[in-house]
Amino acid sequence: MIFNSLTFLAFIALFLPLYFSLKGNARLWLSLIGSYIFYGWWDWRFLSLIAISTLVDYYLGRSMEDVNDDKKRRKLLIISMVLNLGFLGFFKYFNFFTDSFVTLLQNFGMNPSVHTLRIILPVGISFYTFQSMSYTIDVYRKQIQAEKSLLRFSTFVAFWPQLVAGPIVRAADFLPQFHRDHEFNWDRIVSGTGRVLWGFFKKCVVADSLAPFVDQIFMEPNGFASVNLLIGVIFYSFQIYCDFSGYSDIAIGFARILGFDFNENFRTPYFSQNFSEFWSRWHISLSSWLRDYLYIPLGGNRNGKLATYKNNMLTMLLGGLWHGANWTFVFWGLLHGVYLIAQRQLGKPFGALMSGLRFPPALKTGVNIGLTYFFTCVAWVYFRSPNFENANDLFAGIAGMEGFSFVNVMSKFTVMKGVLLIGILLVVEVSNLRMHWSSLAFKNPNFRVAAYAILLLLLAFFGSFGSGAFIYFQF
Repeated sequence: MIFNSLTFLAFIALFLPLYFSLKGNARLWLSLIGSYIFYGWWDWRFLSLIAISTLVDYYLGRSMEDVNDDKKRRKLLIISMVLNLGFLGFFKYFNFFTDSFVTLLQNFGMNPSVHTLRIILPVGISFYTFQSMSYTIDVYRKQIQAEKSLLRFSTFVAFWPQLVAGPIVRAADFLPQFHRDHEFNWDRIVSGTGRVLWGFFKKCVVADSLAPFVDQIFMEPNGFASVNLLIGVIFYSFQIYCDFSGYSDIAIGFARILGFDFNENFRTPYFSQNFSEFWSRWHISLSSWLRDYLYIPLGGNRNGKLATYKNNMLTMLLGGLWHGANWTFVFWGLLHGVYLIAQRQLGKPFGALMSGLRFPPALKTGVNIGLTYFFTCVAWVYFRSPNFENANDLFAGIAGMEGFSFVNVMSKFTVMKGVLLIGILLVVEVSNLRMHWSSLAFKNPNFRVAAYAILLLLLAFFGSFGSGAFIYFQF
């Protein structure tokens, strides 16, 4: 089930009244059953994966807390990680590694006859796997206590607002919120509704309006003038941002309506001045997960420059592979690893150069933001492209500068609409840094009514309601 569908509207219309009419375990049961219906609407057979992962991690967590022997506790943690990563590896990467192996043999002149299963990727498996794994790791580290209630733990793993596309919530932050009933709160309803509407604006208005143009460009880049290729890359950078951050906004908004608080997952990432800042603003729940459960355990930046660079690169490579079973995702991670290493090496000399040129602070900030955005877009091309040949053709087309004029812009109305919507998005996000629109809407009922009405009008006039799936469902 996806948020931008009639099925979900029917689901939420039934779920909310029942939710606030119940208390205690009855409400938890409703949340769990509702979450399983929400997920199983896509394919009920994959509910068994969530159920098995939930049961195993629950009992392993309880066992780890009851065992004092470090070796036995470590074995229990290994069982949890093997199970979770085994599910993730089989369903997400079996086809990928099999096809890669066949291609490798063919490059050596062999013609293997390999009959493989075509494994279907369960929606959101990367998200709930990482969420469940973080629980057992934290219990092993004695950072949290094991959850005593199987019902609470099951609801924590399967909670429908963030089940299929995040944000990845931590047990330490989220599990305690299930230990109390959340009363109907009008202020939370109002603020949560505003967040949901903003998320739908990002997804249905901005992202889905940009998607048709982007799809054409990346399907066959050789068939378009360079100006269209460049517009396609810029449009994709905003499509993926609005698609994913829009889902996070909707999830955060619905969780707030239900009485729960999720951490922010995006903070205007395209205004970052370097790549460390970018990863502290983009998909924050994943980047912090990789930092806490991979980068720091590998040694972080504690053992000198070379070790730090190695840990940076390994973390970003695995982060790229987490996003999808394609070498272009791995290369996307490689590029961001290179960016982070280059930033460490060249950051100070570049800063000194900028200071020596005596640029105004605003100009320095603009240059830093522009360079970070430019190299982020370079990496996005590989992230979006189905293969390296496609990505390289797109770069070659842009570099060739053939037909680089407004006359050659195709679908001018679509492009102008996209530019207008991106402009609205940027104006709102930039002004929000100073005005804090959500706080203003909370304090001023008249402003709130006007803001919500404008969002609804934008959804009505510009929204695309083709039930297009969110991009990150594939991860």
